[in-house]
Amino acid sequence: MPKDGIGASPKRREDVRFLTGKGRYTDDINLNGQLYVHFLRADVAHATINSIDTSAAEGMPGVAHVFTSKDFEAVGGLPCGWQVTDKHGQPMQEPKHPIIAEGKIRHVGEIVAAVVADTLENARDAAEAIELDLTELPAVIDMKKAVQDGATKVHDDLTSNLCYDWGFVEENKAAVDEAFEKAAHVTTLELVNNRLVANPMEPRVAVGDYAQHDDSSTLYTTSQNPHVIRLLMGAFVLGIPEHKLRVVAPDVGGGFGTKIFHYAEEAFCTFAAKQLRRPVKWTSSRSEAFMSDAHGRDHVSKIQIALDADNNFTALRTETYANMGAYLSTFAPSVPTWLHGTLMAGNYRTPLIYVNVKAVFTNTVPVDAYRGAGRPEATYQLERCVDKCARELGVDPAELRRQNFIKPDQFPYATPVAVEYDTGNYHATLDKALDLADVAGFDARAAESKARGKLRGLGISNYIEACGIAPSNLVGQLGARAGLYESATVRVNATGGIVVMTGSHSHGQGHETTFPQVIADMIGIDASQVEIVHGDTANTPMGMGTYGSRSLAVGGSAMFRATEKIINKAKKIAAHLLEASESDIELKDGQFSVSGTDKSVAWGDVTLAAYVPHNYPLDSIEPGLEETAFYDPANFTYPSGTYICEVEVDEGTGKVDVLNFTAADDFGNVVNPMIVEGQVHGGVGQGIGQAMLENCAYDEDGQLLSASYMDYAMPRASDIPMITVDHSCQTPCTHNPLGVKGCGEAGAIGSPPALVNAVLDALNRNGHAVDHIDMPLSPSRVWSAMNS
Repeated sequence: MPKDGIGASPKRREDVRFLTGKGRYTDDINLNGQLYVHFLRADVAHATINSIDTSAAEGMPGVAHVFTSKDFEAVGGLPCGWQVTDKHGQPMQEPKHPIIAEGKIRHVGEIVAAVVADTLENARDAAEAIELDLTELPAVIDMKKAVQDGATKVHDDLTSNLCYDWGFVEENKAAVDEAFEKAAHVTTLELVNNRLVANPMEPRVAVGDYAQHDDSSTLYTTSQNPHVIRLLMGAFVLGIPEHKLRVVAPDVGGGFGTKIFHYAEEAFCTFAAKQLRRPVKWTSSRSEAFMSDAHGRDHVSKIQIALDADNNFTALRTETYANMGAYLSTFAPSVPTWLHGTLMAGNYRTPLIYVNVKAVFTNTVPVDAYRGAGRPEATYQLERCVDKCARELGVDPAELRRQNFIKPDQFPYATPVAVEYDTGNYHATLDKALDLADVAGFDARAAESKARGKLRGLGISNYIEACGIAPSNLVGQLGARAGLYESATVRVNATGGIVVMTGSHSHGQGHETTFPQVIADMIGIDASQVEIVHGDTANTPMGMGTYGSRSLAVGGSAMFRATEKIINKAKKIAAHLLEASESDIELKDGQFSVSGTDKSVAWGDVTLAAYVPHNYPLDSIEPGLEETAFYDPANFTYPSGTYICEVEVDEGTGKVDVLNFTAADDFGNVVNPMIVEGQVHGGVGQGIGQAMLENCAYDEDGQLLSASYMDYAMPRASDIPMITVDHSCQTPCTHNPLGVKGCGEAGAIGSPPALVNAVLDALNRNGHAVDHIDMPLSPSRVWSAMNS
């Protein structure tokens, strides 16, 4: 087999161009005759727009046009891709999301007007000349106050600020309540999952172009799913037929979810380019990104666990307020419901669960999926509450978890929140993590820390997540307005080289390395013979893009199916060349052979015959070697694992140092161990950022207080410890051909509760009785908790 097939760790081939400055990002694209747009953004959170005077701006040097909402009267609003039905069977409230604010401003950073000019400097200067007449209104910021009677409404045409009140599983509620009444012990915890800003290295960029000769439009954009952007923008916003709209997402410098969504700036640049008959470009500044990119998390929750006299979990219930922001972003309604509520069982055999989510409109930036999307919120609630429960009962937190785990012989396991885990072994990952973290030696390390005046703590977190959201027919019933399949076209050239055109998009995952490994392994050729093409709707089959750790499980499975078709046809050709029965043909190490003989023909000879069919049964086999497959999964995949964090707390200042971090994950089969390790490292880094540093904060007037890196603390190298990663506890997925589960979000899911649990362990084992500290665990918060 090839040395760089499945299980090998070849270096990422795409990194050569990234590290040598040869990457081609959207901002590198500059078109002939290009204009630039500067968006005038609201500096108040809530106001009525009485008038906008653009006359002075329109007469300034270089200005091509000043756009306001009047220019978009015939254009649709930005669509939401998921409709949630509430616990009473009613659809969610869904306000219009205009490209430019219509009549009212609803959050700081909303586009109020747009100046297009020959240079960015001229556009900026002209924007300063626009005069706004506004009547400022009270800002709606606090979610619980927002849904009270008489609260100021974010959208005047809605009945209230409540988007939906979702109950799941509603028929369980009475039984859950009864279980709590009979419980021997109940643990209750109220907590906040802090709002985050994704901050990929590359800010968002959009370049719109229009071709008059065929009335077609092209959008170059920083997107994780160009086909979805084409579908949403073409069909629902601008009314452009798909065959007249091309969306190109070249190299994309990180996304973390925030580049999934369809944004106003993309639609604007596409629209303006057609109106002005010249390309229009926008590149976000970092400050703009803070107030225009979709934010993440922002939940306020109460969770309770009921136990019997033997410490078995009997019931669980949660109540969450989930911030939607001012508008519904593309997949926002699904995050606190179907991506969160369905994971509240976690790794445990809790027989009764009820989840209530109230989604609320506020005068803040819209909130949507951020790395993990709903699963980190579920895991954080559950694992913090389990840890508090163990402390209240005076039992080992690891053993309380072990006692309540789903057992290996219980898979497939149907949870009370409507999902079925196909495989897993939570005991194995717990044991592996305890061993790798040397938990047995913790007391000695804690004593050494104490001698230096430090408080040492150890925190455990177990997680399970649902990746590769599927299947399409199920999610359609749950409110999804798009399919969730993936596609691949495998084209074999006459000389044996292969081009794979995939609907999956790479923005840091390493597809150009891992996807060829799969094909190389299947055929028995060198991975260098395989090229991956993605990110351009003009030359890739319709696909749903990359998010939710779906690339390999869904996109890779489509590629696997297409390659199977290639191999089956190639065997027919080989059988003809070898004058043998097709059923006797075997493929190994790039050679087709007749079983039981020494007769063989090389891969390259077969592919050449496909395109030079001189000696070829054209009546039964058509020329060429190219196949397409669409793959729609039968179920989610369910990665799981145990994370252990060790910290030191300075008792005098509250400063926390993360000393060690251990991640034992079950990702099913692993294609490239090096890339998997890198994904876990990145996810844990982001989880530590949320737990320790990051917090997107608004004041009561709706002003964003953390709108730059001066106020929003990103993790630095010194904040991230050595991370031990293990993925040896593998239970392969049973319903995709590769047996893979997904690994991109695990680190961000399992790490925050592990770190918070570690800090609370350090405090409690040293005489500070602290039940909870909300993230981020800044020194001031930790010190205040110790000294309150």
